Formats: sequence, C-alpha cells, structure tokens
Amino acid sequence: MQDNPLVLVVDDETGSRESMAIAIEKAGFAVRTFDDARKALEFLEENDSARLVVCDLRMPGMDGVAFLKEVRERKYDLGLILVTAYGTIESAVEAMRVGADDYLTKPVDLYELRQRVMNLLEKQQLKEEVSTLRQMLDKRFGFESIVGRSAPMERLFEQMKLVAPTRSSVLIIGESGTGKELVANALHRASPRRNERFLAINCGAIPSDILESELFGHERGAFTGAVSRKIGKFELSHRGTLFLDEISELYPELQVKLLRVLEERQITRVGSSELIDVDFRLIAATNRDLEKEVAEQRFREDLYYRLKVVTLRIPPLRERPGDLQQLAEHFLGIFCQEHGKPVKRLSPEAVELLARYPWPGNVRELRNVIESSVIFHQGDEIGPADLPVEVRESTSLAAPGGAVQAVAGELRTMADIERQAILETLARTGGHRAKAADLLGIGLRTLQRKLKEYKDEGFLQDLD
Repeated sequence: MQDNPLVLVVDDETGSRESMAIAIEKAGFAVRTFDDARKALEFLEENDSARLVVCDLRMPGMDGVAFLKEVRERKYDLGLILVTAYGTIESAVEAMRVGADDYLTKPVDLYELRQRVMNLLEKQQLKEEVSTLRQMLDKRFGFESIVGRSAPMERLFEQMKLVAPTRSSVLIIGESGTGKELVANALHRASPRRNERFLAINCGAIPSDILESELFGHERGAFTGAVSRKIGKFELSHRGTLFLDEISELYPELQVKLLRVLEERQITRVGSSELIDVDFRLIAATNRDLEKEVAEQRFREDLYYRLKVVTLRIPPLRERPGDLQQLAEHFLGIFCQEHGKPVKRLSPEAVELLARYPWPGNVRELRNVIESSVIFHQGDEIGPADLPVEVRESTSLAAPGGAVQAVAGELRTMADIERQAILETLARTGGHRAKAADLLGIGLRTLQRKLKEYKDEGFLQDLD
C-alpha cells in the first residue's frame, strides 16, 4: 500500500467527525475532515490525492447518498464508506445501490472503522496492481507487441483483428520460432475473454502418459502417484483461452478425447465419472503440414476440420525481409535494458549480414543472436565480428518459394537448411537431444521425429 494514503471524513457532527479522524490517523493514514459534503466535492474537484471517503449518510444540505452519486457520476476513483445513525436495512440497501463500498452504523466502533478502512484500501491497492499488470500484459502480448509492418504481417494483423472478438477455434500454422504463442496471446488479449486466463501447453514437450492428466486433471488415487486431486488445463481455462502448441504431437487416443471435448464442452477427470462443463476458446498451433498428417493417417481428419475453423499462417522471417532490421533493433533495445548495457547500435555491415542469413530458426533465432551479441559485446556498436560464425559465413540471400539462392549459384531448400541447423546444433551439444531441442526452440519429440526422418532418408547412419 502506498505511504500515508489520504482519507476524507465528511460529517456535520463535530464530535463524530473528530473521533473518526483520530481513529483513522492512528492506523497510519493521512486525514482531512469536512463538515459539509459540498466542500468535500470541491476538494475532490481540485485534488486527486484522496483514496477513500468516510461519509455520514444524514447531513443538512447534500446528504451522503447525493454525495456518493456525485462522486460516482464524476468517476472519481475512490473507496466510499457510508456511516449513519439510522441503521435500517433500507438505508443500507440504498447506500449499496448507489455505489457505497461499505456501510457502518453509529455509534461507530472505532476499531471496526479502522479495520474497514484498511481492508478497503488494501482491496483498492490490489485492484490497481491488477490493472497495472493487465496494461503490462497488453503491452507485452497485445497486437502492438508483434513487430513487423511488411505486407505479409499487415495481412496477418488484419486477419487477427477480425478473428480475435469471435468464439471460433483458431489454428495457427508456422515454422518453429515464428511466434505462434505470441499471436495466440495477442488474440486472447483482444478477445472478450481477455480478463480470464490464458493457458498454454506444449503437446510435444510432455510425455504421452502425463499429457492426459495435464489436460483433463485427475482424482486422488486415479493411478500410481496420484496422491491428490489435480485440476487440468481444460478446467483451469474455463471462460478463458487454452493454447495447445504442437497439436500434431497428440497421440491418437487423446485426439479422440479432444474432439469429444470440443463437441460436447464437457470433460471427465481421470479416475472420475463426473461430467464437468467447460467453456474455453481453443487456439492450436503446429509447425507441420496437418493435411499431410491426415493423408498419412497420423492425425484425425475430423479433428483437423474441427480445429481449422479459422486458420492463420505466420510468415517465416525469410518471407518478411523488410521487418528484419526493425526486429533486430527492437530486440537490441530490449536486451540492452534487460542486461544493463549502454544503448548499442547495429553497424551497416552487421545489418547486411543479418539480411543475408536465411534464419531457419526464424524470429526466435534472431532474438537469441541479438541477445548474445549484447551480452558479449563491449563497445557501442555491434559489428560483423560480434555475430555468430554461422551468420558471418552465410552467403545466401532469401528467394521466393521457400528456397534460398546462394551467391555462388547453389540452390538450397528450407528443408536442407533446417536439416543442417538441426544436425549442427546436435553436434554442438555433443548429441544431447534435450539441449539441442531447447536451443532450436522445438519439442523433444519433434526433434526425435526429424532425426528418424533423416535416418530414413539416409542422412544419418545411427540414432543410438
């Protein structure tokens, strides 16, 4: 709570007014007293320092109810406690109806008055903190937090603005590192559910035998190790938004159960038969081609069509080269502040190298590169020597159609670049798959699947 918040005491009875003022001052609050409600209004008109008003209900001239109505109409952000000798139910109902936060009767118990004032000010403080937090979340996760004004991003923003206010499920598709969770969060912040929870779960990062419990919850004793009841993400996101990342990694049995939840809007905890109503908006994301997964019978067709009511595609960084410098400078400002470094700038040569690099890890990789450069660089300008070797040695330029055209004439697809990035990262971590997956920003199961594909294609001889 802020130091010595100001409380106004408004009462035409001198003894009552002074005794209440003394009691509130003893609790550590600053107090100003008024014997007339209109004088208190004049003070509020010229000062915004008051946090709470204790006001008598029955006074000559303007009474407590009229005063309270004026305060609410003028939208003063104040707590209001009404006090009266007429402790009738009708008076209490009238006071609360016009907007009083609390109600006390005379003779006032001064200890009770102090407690009510303290409780109400604490609630106000909490309300202000929540409001501040929401503003911070809006700034961090709202539309304005997504950097980029290239044509592909402008199209995405327009789609997001249309989709956000609806109840429809959304499927976000995009390569790893493009910012799918950031887009999902922005959709939530711009939706009618913005004051409720946004919960995210990565379906590829949780073992299949645990994922069902994470989603549906479980009862005590449902299985070995279930020592207490657990509320799952479906329940926790009630009236809010649930984001399922790497939805393609759901194993078949869970795909069936998810489809049922989306159709019936009811769930049953593991180990229970009780049906629980759930109302959440689902946003799912994947970096895989779900149509191909459906064709190869790895993903249910009915669930796919249930998910893709609305589909948003996030363009990879190579398709939005006009945003690269803006993104780099955005991250530069963030990390200079975060790590307590003096403000730095990117040299023209560094910007040119960043533009030449194909960014297989997309925006996440760019963010990591800039953060690393900020941490290790000592001067005020980040040049080519401060960038990672793979960025410095890259000679490729982005080309349309998902390919990268090398200066020397060699044509490489993004699949080639992705494979190279994965294998080089795995080598750099000494074969530690979990560390490699973390560095690449993908799930462990996704990495394992990629490695199996590379082995089947003859690029790897051994997976042990």
